[in-house]
Amino acid sequence: MASAGGLRPGNEPETPKSVKVAVASYRKIYQKIPATMSPEERQAKIEAYLQKVEFASLEELAHHVGASVSTVRRDVAGLEGGKRVRRTHGGARSLQPAKSDEFVFNVRDTHQVAEKDAIGQACAALIEPGQNVIIDSGTTCFHVAQQLGDKVAQIITNSLPVANHFSGSTRHEVHLSGGVIYPRLGTLVGPHAVETFARMHADVAVLSGSGVSPDGIYNSHALIVEIQRAMMRGAAKVIFCLDHGKFGRRSTFFLCDFTGVDVIVTDAGAPPELVAELRAKGLEVIVAPTATRAPG
Repeated sequence: MASAGGLRPGNEPETPKSVKVAVASYRKIYQKIPATMSPEERQAKIEAYLQKVEFASLEELAHHVGASVSTVRRDVAGLEGGKRVRRTHGGARSLQPAKSDEFVFNVRDTHQVAEKDAIGQACAALIEPGQNVIIDSGTTCFHVAQQLGDKVAQIITNSLPVANHFSGSTRHEVHLSGGVIYPRLGTLVGPHAVETFARMHADVAVLSGSGVSPDGIYNSHALIVEIQRAMMRGAAKVIFCLDHGKFGRRSTFFLCDFTGVDVIVTDAGAPPELVAELRAKGLEVIVAPTATRAPG
């Protein structure tokens, strides 16, 4: 008896190899997709993440929990009703941040001080007198600011420590971006900060990141990434200051490839193999010698 397609059982045509490959690929993809979390699970994960980083955009939270921005917006509204987070423009802030000092600016500034000093001096030497400079937030960029002296005319920054460093000077004009204060990093974030740098132009932008690998530069915070991209677009020359601990690392968010990067400044601890690979891509990589400190 013929089967429902007019073929006898056992005489079905063989499935083409291309179809088998496609099916196998789809199975692998779907196996990687986690089961949908309940609203309670999502909100718990969002709250824990905000306690760690204190402030995040809706897009960053959506990426973290694998949900849509609209879903995360509803979750944040629910958490706000429970007095656990506060909604901000385009994001959310924890009302009960963790007490860990991992992200505190002053604590991070005590790490690898000699290396940051060396990078700061080498980067400052690349800046010409009278130039206007965008300075990113972060401790390494702060060390660059400390080395600039009176050689720059204008500083444009979203870093509170950088702005404070120049605040007593009558020789500098300091432009501080708008935005929401992110206390642990001492920086201003959010759409107003992005808008500030989108409207400004500078001779040089000095930035940092969480990691650099052969494919590009990474950062761990989505809001900072958007600000940094605006900084890069607004500068004629882009310098990244990255200590050796950032080399060979990838972080949560991809910031940029090397197309718009002119110089990378690092310290003597950077792995020679990766330094050579970056130079082979046409990048100027400056390795700053680290001063040897006398034993205390």
